[in-house]
Order: sequence, then C-alpha cells, then structure tokens
Amino acid sequence: MSPVPGSGLAKGLAVTLRTMTRKTVTEQYPDTQPDLPPRTRGVIGLFEENCTVCMLCARECPDWCIYIDSHKETVPAATPGGRERSRNVLDRFAIDFSLCMYCGICIEVCPFDALFWSPEFEYSETDIRDLTHERDKLREWMWTVPAPPALDPGAEEPKELAAARKTADKLAAQQEAAQQEAAQQEAAQQEAAQQGAAEATGPTEAHADEQARAAEQPTRPMGDSKQQTDQPGPDQPGPGQPGPDRPEPDQPRPGREGRE
Repeated sequence: MSPVPGSGLAKGLAVTLRTMTRKTVTEQYPDTQPDLPPRTRGVIGLFEENCTVCMLCARECPDWCIYIDSHKETVPAATPGGRERSRNVLDRFAIDFSLCMYCGICIEVCPFDALFWSPEFEYSETDIRDLTHERDKLREWMWTVPAPPALDPGAEEPKELAAARKTADKLAAQQEAAQQEAAQQEAAQQEAAQQGAAEATGPTEAHADEQARAAEQPTRPMGDSKQQTDQPGPDQPGPGQPGPDRPEPDQPRPGREGRE
C-alpha cells in the first residue's frame, strides 16, 4: 500500500505542535549545576596511593595521551636477615585532555583501581597546552568521583569481599584461640602455685599435730618401762595366784584318774 501523500509532513507538524505546547525549561547554568547521570565521563581522577607504576594504562591508551615517569627505591628488609626489596615510586602522572577521546580504556585496564571517572567538566582552557593536567590536578578531581551504585540485593557477593571477610574471620578466630590458650595457661599456673603452697605448708601442720598428740600423752621413765610392763595389772592374777583360766594349786587337774 503506497503511503498517503503528505503523511510525513503531517507527522513532522504534529511533533512541532507537541513541542510548542510544552512548558519551556531553561537550565540556569552556571548559577545552577546540571544534574548529570552517575556514569558521566567528565574527567579522569587519579588515586595516587593505588598506583604501582605498572605502565599498563599508558601502553593501552590508543591516543598515547598519558605520560608517566618513575624511579626505583630500595626498601630495607622487614625482618633481620631478610632480603631488600625494590619498588617503583611515581614521579609524574599527566594526561593530555586535548588528545584524550574519553574511551575509558585506561580505567578499565588498571588492575589496582587507581583511575576513576569524575563528572567534573569545567576544565576548559584558553591555551591548548594547558589541557595537559599533572597528578596534583588529577588528585583534586579524585574527590569529585561519586560513590559506586549499590549492588543488587539478589546478586552474589563479590569475591574480594568474600575473601576479605574470610581472612578477617580467620584472624578473629586465631586471636580468640590465643586468648583462650593464654587464659588456660594462667589458670594452670595459678593451680600449680596453689598446690606448691599446700605441699609446702602440709608437712609443717602434720608435724605440729604429732607434737600436740605427744604433749597430751603422759611420759614414762625409760628405766621403769620394763618393770611396769612386767607388773600385773589390777585385773590380772600374779604368778602364784589362781585365775579364771588357771586352776588352784591344791585342786587336782581333771585327768585319767579323775575320770576313773
């Protein structure tokens, strides 16, 4: 079916009429800052503490607009007998925004999260040579980087957070075990000290009890001990006296004659 002549013109006029009837909204810039999307590619900020001078961003930049200078420093050994280490120290980090095409490759390839997008866009200059900004300016833009958006509640936990939480839990468990072990050792030492004190005071008390018992018993002369032992008691018969089990001397013992 062939289009109706003039249908395109009618559609265009309809769009014009809808636009004409809308209320005009003017952004009062620069008095009022525009509300930019969170992922606006305004300028690149540098977090210098995370930079290891790996040169990966400079090598991957398609415009070769990143300039990095560094030097090596020797770090002394952390432990006695250890080996010294060398590390790279950043001297210069500059980006020429007159060449940058805002592709974001440098931010994507950075393995240590040292580069971020900032929504800042007011950095125009009258001289093109002033568009090469050094690391001090890039660090100032770092504080204008918005916070990352919240994760989806149903998404999986990032591996970095899981590893960090696992390490923290393991360290907390080790500290708790060390504290428990120290408490057990302290309790064992206190118990051993109490047992040692009891053993030290035990024989002295026993000796004192024996002395008290000996003081309560009457003392006997050494020479009269045999005589006192040989003398019969009041209930025991003498050598010639009859007893319950000893017959009278004149009484015949029951024998064969007595039985006859």
